[in-house]
Amino acid sequence: MSTRTRQRAGSGPELTFSDRELIDLAVAWLTLSVAFSLIFVPIHRGGSSVGYFLGMVGLSLVTVGVAFLLHELAHKVVAIEHGQLAEFRADYQMLFLALMGALVGFLFAAPGAVYHRGRITQRENAMIALAGPVTNHLLAVMFLPLVLLPAPLGTIGQMGVWINLVLAAFNMIPFGPLDGKSVYDWHKGVFALVFVPSVLLAGYVVLFVNPF
Repeated sequence: MSTRTRQRAGSGPELTFSDRELIDLAVAWLTLSVAFSLIFVPIHRGGSSVGYFLGMVGLSLVTVGVAFLLHELAHKVVAIEHGQLAEFRADYQMLFLALMGALVGFLFAAPGAVYHRGRITQRENAMIALAGPVTNHLLAVMFLPLVLLPAPLGTIGQMGVWINLVLAAFNMIPFGPLDGKSVYDWHKGVFALVFVPSVLLAGYVVLFVNPF
């Protein structure tokens, strides 16, 4: 879910989506939704009915879908604003690992990346990386009022808050292709300002908040 640089021909930066990009987004969206559902409702362990699991997949398509799609769209939009050519590509090996990890109760959510091309400074690259996790934090705030409502809106609210905070914290890990690495390499102070509250909030919802 981070940003990387790749070469691509084009006349200039604009917000467009290729057929391949749309397919990759759809596959990543569906795979992540199923993976999160396996975490929330481990049907493979005999803990729920097929109908209940499919209902959870439906809820995940809404909550995970919004969290994932807007995270990647934020990367793309900010990259374009900085004069980049940007496009999402799914990582099918990581999507497979996400499903396998969910089966054993651990989710590694790195479904792909927004690749971008063009002249860019280290600060601008960090801003593109930050756009995703910051968007997830804003989405968590937007989902929060729904928590006060009865199901199914209350359930959507809880899942939306839970998923967005976890995704924000995960993507801020300063490792490999994740967003946090670009921010950490640019400015460790800014990294800490985002990373520390992200981890604390994610830790709280994982330990104390039932997402459904």
